[in-house]
Amino acid sequence: MRRKSLHLLALSAAIALGAPSVGTVAAQEVVKIGLIMPMTGVLGPVGKQAVAGARLYVAQHGDVVAGRKIELIVRDDASLPDNSKRIAQEMLVTDKVAILGGGLTPNVLAIAPLVTESKTATVVMVSGTSIVTERSPYFVRTSWTHAQQASVLAKWAARNGSKRVTIIASDWAPGHEASGVFASTFTQAGGSVVETLKVPLVNPDFSPFLQRAHDANPDTLFVFVPASQAAILAKQFVERGLDKSGIKLIGPGDIADDEDLPGMSEAMVGMVTAGFYSAYHPSRINRDYVAAFRKANSNVRPNFISVSAYDGMHLIYEALKKTAGNSDGPALVEAMKGMAWESPRGPMSIDAKTRDVVQDIYIRRVEKVEGALYSVEFETFKEVADPTKLANR
Repeated sequence: MRRKSLHLLALSAAIALGAPSVGTVAAQEVVKIGLIMPMTGVLGPVGKQAVAGARLYVAQHGDVVAGRKIELIVRDDASLPDNSKRIAQEMLVTDKVAILGGGLTPNVLAIAPLVTESKTATVVMVSGTSIVTERSPYFVRTSWTHAQQASVLAKWAARNGSKRVTIIASDWAPGHEASGVFASTFTQAGGSVVETLKVPLVNPDFSPFLQRAHDANPDTLFVFVPASQAAILAKQFVERGLDKSGIKLIGPGDIADDEDLPGMSEAMVGMVTAGFYSAYHPSRINRDYVAAFRKANSNVRPNFISVSAYDGMHLIYEALKKTAGNSDGPALVEAMKGMAWESPRGPMSIDAKTRDVVQDIYIRRVEKVEGALYSVEFETFKEVADPTKLANR
């Protein structure tokens, strides 16, 4: 605790001596936006999609907003929270960054005290953990929450014949949150959870868990695993014959990640997921977004992370317009509250009270379309807010 206090005192002193504040930021010609993302390592693809989405927005909308020049500064935290904290401090003090873009949950939580102390508007572009926006009044989220997707999928499953569900979830915070919300919502809707199986996050072998699920004879299997492991789970699901047993396989949108789907096997076909974005979303704005993203990124398909950062930049640009270029943190956050717009994902807004994203959640089925796998939407839940925050109001 003493070390944390010293960090905050050092940051406060640096701000007093010349880091961005209410007066100095507004007087600067350039508005620097610092993106702290995992660009290397296992989660490098996450950061690369986010940065690509942010850069595409700037390329399409120009680098001048309300008379202020926009400069993106990207730093790699390698998924390490301590790195995020150090980088944030350097950006605020040395680089004189006015606005931050945050990544993974542990990394965003690590910078929360610095963001609060410096009153820096920070757009959460990746984290899906519900509590994040509660950790600083200067956090505003444009990504999603695990609870949004899990609650919608539970309601849909209960309405569509699922009575007994077994849950297989990775043993980490997102898995705990998603499985907990799914179980609570599903049981409230009249269903029952047969068992919740926690799978090791690193190098998992799903076979014994799938066999245990099969033996329990559920009608539905809800899975929450990192996108990179979804193909393995689906393959083992088929290998063990669960696809022919009548057990339905469902999960959050993360497991049918658009970047990974093209390389997955046809074992994914038929999997039902709940998500807020699909590259196959049938709107003109999304078709244009996918085409532009592919052109700018060697034909890589954009995913839900990319559009979260793209919308994060939109939020920043529109807030700067509302403040006439004033990049003071409190003014920007106030401008962001209640903002609504049409995104490649569909309509979305920022809850004025929670500073969290409100968006449509789609029920999708993995299908093969013109030789490629896509999540094809077939039902929409409108204007979904984070259910954990609604419960606490």
